[in-house]
Amino acid sequence: MKDIVSCIEELRLKLDRYRKEELKELPTRTIFIDPLLQTLGWDVRDPEEVQLEYPTIDGKSVDYAPKINRKPVLFIEAKPLNDSLTDVKSITQVVGYASNAGVEWCILTNGITYKVYRSTEKAEAPDKLLFEVSIDPKESEGVSAQQIAEQFNRFSRDSMARGVLDEIGEQVFTTGKIRKALDKLFVDPPNNLMRIIRSAVGDESIKPTQVRAALKRLWAQSPEIDIPPVDISFEGIKKSTLKHRAGKDYSEEIHIKGKPREVIELFRAIDKFCRELDIANVQRKYLALYVKYTHGKNIFCCVRLQKSGLLIWVKLNYSRLENPPHYVRDVSKIGHWGVGDVEIAIDNLEKLQIAKSFISQSFEENKR
Repeated sequence: MKDIVSCIEELRLKLDRYRKEELKELPTRTIFIDPLLQTLGWDVRDPEEVQLEYPTIDGKSVDYAPKINRKPVLFIEAKPLNDSLTDVKSITQVVGYASNAGVEWCILTNGITYKVYRSTEKAEAPDKLLFEVSIDPKESEGVSAQQIAEQFNRFSRDSMARGVLDEIGEQVFTTGKIRKALDKLFVDPPNNLMRIIRSAVGDESIKPTQVRAALKRLWAQSPEIDIPPVDISFEGIKKSTLKHRAGKDYSEEIHIKGKPREVIELFRAIDKFCRELDIANVQRKYLALYVKYTHGKNIFCCVRLQKSGLLIWVKLNYSRLENPPHYVRDVSKIGHWGVGDVEIAIDNLEKLQIAKSFISQSFEENKR
């Protein structure tokens, strides 16, 4: 992991200079992509391990096809350094190449940001985005180089051989599908589910209409949209950057738009956990830059969705925490968005459980 961190730091030193030069695709590959792939264990000089310009069925080619046992396990399509990577045609193209070749995973990159797609997922091409990771410090606010290295390591040669990316993709996309199914079942429960619940409760006096209403309360995903005032807690921020106007509506859609599937599922899990701490009294409010959770008038958690993961702030005293992991830090003297002196940066389901423990502690210490 140290080698990956060192590579990221070296590439970061080159960013500003080469951005101004507006590198084309080939030098972007040579200066930024090749060194990173080498560090991740992919020998781009060995065609047995990484085939360059891998032919596709339409007579075109993919820039890189990393192989294990001489079979492609990943397609990587490169773009110029300043490419935004948002062109739907480019996304659809690389995803289509991978799907047609029976390759599960593909990446679209400009040498700075790497967008990882699961080609076999049944969805529109942009919605197949599992996660993205960037070497640009501006795109990874509050995230350490160690965490960024961990993200890149997901598609290292060793990780691909062990099926790490397959496991992560299965967890994230399956969780999303199950959540959607439960949303449908609990918001509009079929009669057989109603009978199972009434039987499990063991109280015949509870009517089906009461069961239905209770399910909606317990599984409510979209409460009424709040119309908040401007909420500014980052010292020195200019009000104009919020682009806020009186009466502007904020909703979940604003926060999840364009975010990778892993980030969305992490947020949904945190959101559900926060509200279930006290279903009757916890309130969620969407603000311009983050989502806050209150119990009565007391804020106990704030969440900001980033492309690389979640930043969570809780109202705890960092000095009283017992052996906090490296992705939990003291921001009591650092400018930050949300309310709370402890910041937690999570980017996978494993870190989710740790975040929940700190949120629960904050809730207990700050509930009315």
